[in-house]
Amino acid sequence: MTSRIDRELSPLYEPGSIEPEIYERWIAANAFDAHAGNSARIGGERHPFTIVIPPPNVTAVLHMGHGLDETVQDVLMRWRRMCGDEALWVPGTDHAGIATQNVIEKQLAAEGKTRFDVGRAAFLSRTEEFVRVTGGTILEQLRAIGASCDWSRTAYTLSPALSRAVREAFVRLYEKGLIYRGHRVIHWCSRCLTSLSDEEAEHEEATGTLYHVRYPLLGADGSFDTAHGLTVATTRPETLLGDVAVAVHPDDDRYRHLVGRQVLLPIADLPIPVIADGYTDPAFGTGVVKITPAHDHNDFEVGVRHGLPMPVIMTGAGEMGEEPGGGAAPRRVPADLAGLDRFEARDRIVSALDAQGFLVRRETHQHSVRHCYRCHTVVEPRLSDQWFVKMAPLAAPALEGVRRGDIRILPERHHAVYINWMENIRDWNISRQLWWGHRIPVWYCEQCGGEPIVSREDVSACPSCGGLVRQDEDVLDTWFSSWLWPMSTLGWPDTNSEDLRAFYPTDVLVSGPDILFFWIARMIMSGYEFMGERPFHTVYLHGIARDPSGRKMSKSLGNGIDPLDVVRLFGADALRYTVIAGMGMGVDVRLDPDDLEKSFTPGRNFATKLWNIGRFLLGSVGRELVAPLGSSDLSRLTRADAWILDRLNVAIAECDGALGAARPTAGDGGAWREEERFAGLRLNEYTETARRFVWNELADWYVETTKSRLAPDAEDREVARSVLVHVFDAALRLLHPIVPFITESLWQRLPVSGRSPDAVLATQRWPARDGDHAEAGREFAVVQEAVMAIRQLRADHALPPGRAVEVVVVSPNGGDGTNTARVLQEEDATLRRLARASVRVATETPREAAAHALLAGGAELVMPLAGLIDLDKECARLRQERAQLGAQLEALRGRLANERFTAKAPPHIVEVEREKEREWSQRHAQLTSKVKSLCGAH
Repeated sequence: MTSRIDRELSPLYEPGSIEPEIYERWIAANAFDAHAGNSARIGGERHPFTIVIPPPNVTAVLHMGHGLDETVQDVLMRWRRMCGDEALWVPGTDHAGIATQNVIEKQLAAEGKTRFDVGRAAFLSRTEEFVRVTGGTILEQLRAIGASCDWSRTAYTLSPALSRAVREAFVRLYEKGLIYRGHRVIHWCSRCLTSLSDEEAEHEEATGTLYHVRYPLLGADGSFDTAHGLTVATTRPETLLGDVAVAVHPDDDRYRHLVGRQVLLPIADLPIPVIADGYTDPAFGTGVVKITPAHDHNDFEVGVRHGLPMPVIMTGAGEMGEEPGGGAAPRRVPADLAGLDRFEARDRIVSALDAQGFLVRRETHQHSVRHCYRCHTVVEPRLSDQWFVKMAPLAAPALEGVRRGDIRILPERHHAVYINWMENIRDWNISRQLWWGHRIPVWYCEQCGGEPIVSREDVSACPSCGGLVRQDEDVLDTWFSSWLWPMSTLGWPDTNSEDLRAFYPTDVLVSGPDILFFWIARMIMSGYEFMGERPFHTVYLHGIARDPSGRKMSKSLGNGIDPLDVVRLFGADALRYTVIAGMGMGVDVRLDPDDLEKSFTPGRNFATKLWNIGRFLLGSVGRELVAPLGSSDLSRLTRADAWILDRLNVAIAECDGALGAARPTAGDGGAWREEERFAGLRLNEYTETARRFVWNELADWYVETTKSRLAPDAEDREVARSVLVHVFDAALRLLHPIVPFITESLWQRLPVSGRSPDAVLATQRWPARDGDHAEAGREFAVVQEAVMAIRQLRADHALPPGRAVEVVVVSPNGGDGTNTARVLQEEDATLRRLARASVRVATETPREAAAHALLAGGAELVMPLAGLIDLDKECARLRQERAQLGAQLEALRGRLANERFTAKAPPHIVEVEREKEREWSQRHAQLTSKVKSLCGAH
């Protein structure tokens, strides 16, 4: 087989032809596999570094949010793997209860059926088959962007092992009294036909209507005064049928005398009491609120305090209908409203209120309305029997862990948000009225009707009487399985699991901020509850992928980007580089779905540049194997060699600092100490440092200085080859976590001796600083400064690039200036090659017309111009240009000194003129300086 070293590099970088092959090479080399036995926590020699992937839904396909999230994780994983850690990235998928069930129900609807038509068993069978076919699709797509997961450990939240963990967690919490069944108002989605947690019912700003409705007061004679009464304001008049009272504040003098009396409930024509409760705000609206305990969270609490009935007047499908509620006979819904959708009923009720004289007024109202996080249907508060987790006891250690600094949240602005949420946490509704998911492990005896049977194993008969049992119909919230993810994927509840002992706690949790409470905070709680320690030490919340208008990318908005489209057009590395380079800490990434080429130009251009650098460099060094750069070569290094080695050391240090390279040693048992935490994760800074080194310093400077030394007959060719290969090898290692495919392709072709043919860059060591080349590096920096000064002087006087010139370095005796002159004289050959300029040293400035530049250290660089340009013609031109500019400048200054102009002209016009005056003044000073140096006169 032809080796990679023998293959010719294509003139154009063609990622589509190399990326799949490279990924398969990594897989064949087991480059991403992690082994528990190597972990220092169980006696191995490597510190473990673990990340668990936020499990994508089994129904999902790759989108830009995944592309961004998984790229960040992959950068960290590849970096830590190269640093020598036993790096484990756990992949997997989430069964996604609501999302997956919605897909199957849509399929059934297209066939004219519902899930109830086919039955639970057939529905689950169909769903399982669907997941078998589509469940691994997104994992395959993640490979296309280079995700370096240990695929042998792919987890699934509905697998037998993880299902066992879910049951264990439920039973443990139940036995501790932290799980209970309650009759409370919950968030209900009439589209998904299930309850939702607080976090799943997302707030969205909406413009609605506030309806002011009069409730007539019952008079002494037993009649209602329809012209007078108490006025309440509501945005949901359809819930009026469930009102059981109106409430006023006990200290509100306006209504205190009415407490205990009754008002007429319009439409329903029922008397309801006036009650006093501190929940009512006297300063808001009229100071009177209607109480609908079965359809409002706050009203429910009022109802409990006052022992009020709680009729449910809406079905689960969001239609008006009779449903018995606790503590009262069913409230009858009028026949003309029964079966109507809640929003259609709203319109009917408002029309009736208006016709009967009960509608006082209506007004536009801006308010926050909860929507289902999956289908975006408006959520309905609804009284229901559900299973809950008591969150306060679980939140306490998770709250303290973050406050104490055991867990760090980045960016730090999210720290306060986390604290506030945890301090005000409400009990978690974990039951869902779905069929797809972990069925709640609770059974009820059909015969003796005793206490619910909560069990880790399936129950077939009542343990008390032996009677038949039925399992609870509901399933658990999907997040109840994924909150165990860092533990369950490593073997919990088997605490003797080698993986759990070797890799838990994990290290960095990477995610978007949108699931900080859905998932991350709950994982922290479960970690402390079930493992007694944090599940990770750092939470890195990256920005969100947004379009140019700032909208979050989503399929529903039609503004998303398919990462695979980017991969097909420009390659995975172009996608990765673009998102990482643009990712400041917590900063959103802006991309244009209508112009992919513009959006991903940074990554495409960088990949093209790196490929071209590699082609030139590999072509220049040849295919003969190069021995590693050793100490015997150091005495033969040129200043340029020493400078690039020094710049490499600087680049490594800056990359380490940006990433946060400190880590515990293998011998300390894997415990992180405060001073060893990640200090970095500034991924954009790391990217820019690596880019600058390979692009600006290696390619633009060092390679240019080295070209002549790489000629076949050059005296020090082998030294130049060794340095060049060494430095490019290190550069590719620095860049590998960001752009793994192109770096692997180029690295495979480096002519390095002693390398195994099966070696891959993905498992090579991260570069380390080596040697002290700072002094020689500083001296070469003098050469750089002189080259740039000469190039600028040549440009100022329009000298042809190929025209050779002489420059004089004028240096006072002693000091840095003398050292500058010495260095430049010794580097005459470099200046000839890079600036087409020979060097002469002098102690006095030449008297003839010349261009001048001041160098660091006090030395002056003089370029005599006699014979290079027509001095008389140039002086005449410069004087004329200066005179014309002076006249224009004088007129402009006169206009700005005129108060009539500055007072009457628009401020932005005045500012434009002032900026123009600053620019013209600077240009005039430059022309004066040129005239003085060339023409000997002011």
